[in-house]
Amino acid sequence: MIGFIKGKIIDKKPTKILIDVNGVGYLLNISINTFEIINDKEEISLYTYLHVREDQLELFGFYSLAEKEMFELLISVSGIGPKSAQSILSGIQIDDLKEALKTANISRLVSIPGIGRKTAERLMIELRDKVENISADVEKSSTVSSTIKNDAITALVNLGYNQKVSERIVRAILDLNPNCTIEDLIRESLNNLNK
Repeated sequence: MIGFIKGKIIDKKPTKILIDVNGVGYLLNISINTFEIINDKEEISLYTYLHVREDQLELFGFYSLAEKEMFELLISVSGIGPKSAQSILSGIQIDDLKEALKTANISRLVSIPGIGRKTAERLMIELRDKVENISADVEKSSTVSSTIKNDAITALVNLGYNQKVSERIVRAILDLNPNCTIEDLIRESLNNLNK
């Protein structure tokens, strides 16, 4: 089984990437979150998952171990295949998904593209206790409580802004200033959203 790939990026699209590893090109399916992280890189290392079907082999790539572990948990749920799991990971950050599952935030899960209420309930029931075992996502770790981040995102969504765009902007601000207050976070987010 292929568990890890390191090589030069030959071609990349939001959900696929072609990597040259010593003259062999590997085509990997990736989430949009992974794509955003690797977008400016020329050479990368990705954790991988090889999905085997009787008529096809598919390779999935993940920038962080946490994303790979979450992918494996998602495909263990009845009715969630690799493409659905990839879509879920494209629609929400790992730490946000963990938080939504732990706190039974069904409205947050249903807001992920392709997830209906029944699937969200199944995810909560089957994964609520398992998400604690997922590795800490080093790329996204911060000292800010998830409450401040979630409150800022909720405020922006309530003001009519897109949830995914709001999450990305809030996350970017917190990466630059992890000790930001909720007021400053919302103000700075609004400045970025209204540019």
